[in-house]
Amino acid sequence: MLEDSIKTQLRDVLGRLTRPVAVTAFVDDSQGSEEMRALLRDVASASSLVELHEQREGEGRTPSFGIHSPGEEPRVIFAGLPLGHELTSLILALLHVGGYPPKVSAEALEQIARLDGELRFETYFSQSCQNCPDVVQALNLMAAKNPRVRHVAVDGALFRGEVEQRKVMAVPTVFLNGEPFGQGRMELAQILAKLDDGSSVKRRVEALDQRKPFDMLIVGGGPAGASAAIYAARKGLDTGIVAERFGGQVMDTLAIENLISVVETDGPKLAAALEQHVRAYPVELIKHERVESITPGSPFELRLASGATLRAKSVVLATGARWRDMNVPGEAEYRTKGVTYCPHCDGPLFKGKRVAVIGGGNSGVEAAIDLAGVVGHVTLLEIAPALRADAVLVRKLKSMPNVEIITRARTTEVVGDGQKVVGLRWAHTETKEQNQIEVEGVFVQIGLLPNTRFIKGTVELNGLGEVVVNDRGQTSVPGLFAAGDMTTTPFKQIVVALGDGAKAALGAFEHLIRATAPAD
Repeated sequence: MLEDSIKTQLRDVLGRLTRPVAVTAFVDDSQGSEEMRALLRDVASASSLVELHEQREGEGRTPSFGIHSPGEEPRVIFAGLPLGHELTSLILALLHVGGYPPKVSAEALEQIARLDGELRFETYFSQSCQNCPDVVQALNLMAAKNPRVRHVAVDGALFRGEVEQRKVMAVPTVFLNGEPFGQGRMELAQILAKLDDGSSVKRRVEALDQRKPFDMLIVGGGPAGASAAIYAARKGLDTGIVAERFGGQVMDTLAIENLISVVETDGPKLAAALEQHVRAYPVELIKHERVESITPGSPFELRLASGATLRAKSVVLATGARWRDMNVPGEAEYRTKGVTYCPHCDGPLFKGKRVAVIGGGNSGVEAAIDLAGVVGHVTLLEIAPALRADAVLVRKLKSMPNVEIITRARTTEVVGDGQKVVGLRWAHTETKEQNQIEVEGVFVQIGLLPNTRFIKGTVELNGLGEVVVNDRGQTSVPGLFAAGDMTTTPFKQIVVALGDGAKAALGAFEHLIRATAPAD
């Protein structure tokens, strides 16, 4: 099942186990069970502390397996094969059940231990979803460390009947005690905050309120924000980053092949590398917080959604952009019920089905290419007379037999049956002819909108809602700088954002020097 190189790495990693780990497989005679047996045999052969057992009856889903201490009932369970992005989740589950200390704060472990009541989590994932591992690993850790918590990670592509019955049309989707709990990428701190009685949030707000003013505070944790933080810290400034999630929209990007000197990587890997680089400097990371408003002054005051207030002598805005909506009837109603924005995450849920991709730029064409290998049929609709993607991508798309390309097509409505998407209406931009196609999924890939609503009225914005900046990243407010996709800087690319962040930090540093220089 596993390649020899991975087996070697697995033996090295499982050498960190400090106590026995039991792996109990619930199997039958299916092909899926046989594949699971092969995977688990490879795992068991990697360490003498891993004991493999088989049962014909188990937790209700077959094939599945539980990871637990000998003599205990399984609380960490995988239903299906945790391969692809989830292989790391399997390895970490073995380590955490086997006594290896997790790389989380003592405060987080204390919060996990304090969780009361019976908490039964179920997470639906896909092996190609880059956002799912964060959720799966967080809930696995909670189950490994608290006997009142149980977590089942379910491969949605394998248990399709269950997915359709529970109307799961986007991953990750989490249920708690049978009821919807959350959807989309969530880190451990966010999950614990949703379960918290309010005391931890109150302590966090009080600590942030009491924090002395930063020399430079960066708002946003994407490439521009990370770059700005590194440059500020290297100048010896008291630097902080406040961000809802580190990595920003990079986390939703699968293949990255145009970052100079890096031949190929993906979004989660790049985001992890950015965070590791930032943490190499004395930068304070304030994650899972959203800035709601900024009041200019000396210092600036930044009001957070949690109620806390941060202060800084200078600020660099780097909140990036978000997916653009179509703004047609049915889109909002059927979001996560067939309307989605992440083909890599949600594509496997539409295996064998008919889907539409909206947008003929690079993102749309790449999405259609990826989906064509999974779904039954892809219809790509582009409003312009021709596709706008790179020629190499267009050639690849046109070579695929289960793809139809429709140009001059303006999407007018997402059609549903009250529970899920069943079709899409579009009009020809010249003839105005109305058309409808039958699809079960709509993947929207029509560009980005800057995340600037929270500073509207504070700084100058252009007609597109972008922050107007000069060649140093300075906005219309002295001491307030901006970088990356949220600004008027042309060409929204990772490599451009990295340089933009460095430029804005250096511009802010110059501002601080002038502001503190003694008068003549």
